[in-house]
Amino acid sequence: MRHVLRRGLAAGAACGLLLTGCATAVTGQGRPGAGIAQDVSPDQQRIDGSVVGDPVDDTARDALADLDTYWQQTFPETFGGSWEPLAGTLNSVDPDDFDPADYPDGLTCGLEVADVEDNAYYCAAPDYPNSDGITYDRSFMAELAGEYGRYLPSLVMAHEWGHAIQARYDDAPQASINAETQADCFAGSFTRWVLDGEAQYTSLRAPELDQALQGFLLIRDPVGTDADEQGAHGSFFDRVSGFQEGYDGGAGACRDAFGDGERVFTQQPFTDDEDLDNNGNLPLEDGDDDPRTADTLEFTVSTLETFWTTAFDQLFDAGFQPPAVELFPGSGPDCEDLDADRDLGYCPDDQTVYVDETDLIAPAYEIGDFAVATAVALPYAEAARAQLDLPDDDEQAVTTSTICLAGWYAAQLFNETQETAQLSPGDLDEAISFLLDFGTQAAVFPGSELSGFELVDTYRSGFFEGAGVCDVGV
Repeated sequence: MRHVLRRGLAAGAACGLLLTGCATAVTGQGRPGAGIAQDVSPDQQRIDGSVVGDPVDDTARDALADLDTYWQQTFPETFGGSWEPLAGTLNSVDPDDFDPADYPDGLTCGLEVADVEDNAYYCAAPDYPNSDGITYDRSFMAELAGEYGRYLPSLVMAHEWGHAIQARYDDAPQASINAETQADCFAGSFTRWVLDGEAQYTSLRAPELDQALQGFLLIRDPVGTDADEQGAHGSFFDRVSGFQEGYDGGAGACRDAFGDGERVFTQQPFTDDEDLDNNGNLPLEDGDDDPRTADTLEFTVSTLETFWTTAFDQLFDAGFQPPAVELFPGSGPDCEDLDADRDLGYCPDDQTVYVDETDLIAPAYEIGDFAVATAVALPYAEAARAQLDLPDDDEQAVTTSTICLAGWYAAQLFNETQETAQLSPGDLDEAISFLLDFGTQAAVFPGSELSGFELVDTYRSGFFEGAGVCDVGV
């Protein structure tokens, strides 16, 4: 994020009035999945180059078989016409142990093994051999599974299959980032089908969704990539948004929400050399009071005060009294309404937002400056709710509302509604990482049973839809 001495867009000019966010999103709740399914046999689902008993190949084979079933059912009702099975081969490759004899038809579209390393791809090029197929690096898939859970190879297969869907209907998006995030959306719709217990071979439990979302952090574009760049896949926020929209809304939502020029993407290039040099991060604290500069904490407190003052004036016809913001070192403040074990919270007795600088602010800053801003925005939203006299007896409802409001705050910064403040590339990715890494901890949200997946979905709802979905009476 950046403190800038220039005029931003007029309030609401980017994406509507302050009440709104940036576009439209759909929220939903995860449901428990079925148990462990049986593997499909290699004879039933051929993958050239696969190794019998290899966990990645077994997982990919199961996913590919289930994907064919899913799209046999889903394609006609979503796009019309009948489903056409992939014409090309499916290939598993270990770039460090490659034997061309294992691939009698060659790799997809005749590409070389070096093209597959640390990758998975679908290719449809009628003038090239073995078109309309999928090839993946199984050693890379194993790394993904080890880091982000056993479902990751299935998710990657579902994403690549999404490109096969695009090759089969007329109005598929052409811009790279639209096509890639739509493929993420198709993967999300398949994932919901799996979690609902409909798949014959692939299984997934709801808690595994958090790991699956974190996997998008590894496969996002480098921070600062232009959304219009050829080959752009999207930021962490963009890719997670695509996936969750498919999960919540199904394949029809994926068909309708990714047209070229019709979608808001948060991925953006750096426009300032200093911001680039700092990877988009302000210092945590700079130790001075120079109004021409700001550190992370000054930026956060200043923008939250401006945001909520404007919101109270425009939406609630009331004045806002900014709470004090204090950091504490490890042991909680003396507040009757604030659990001593909490790392953040609002104390109505002294109208102060408290955040643990040792156990929360410091590790959050390792993610990035907007992770810190998100941490402070949550109890600040509690303070705003208290001034609105909203009920606080249902901890789950309060948690959902505050996360949604933090997303709304982020949308207004993204829209550049404050004259001297704007987000940097990667800031919204940092917010998502914070929620996944810290949001399920009891010290952050005691009494909440929301998963990281649900926290992120709620945050996105506030970002895209604004205060109207945040349970604040508007």
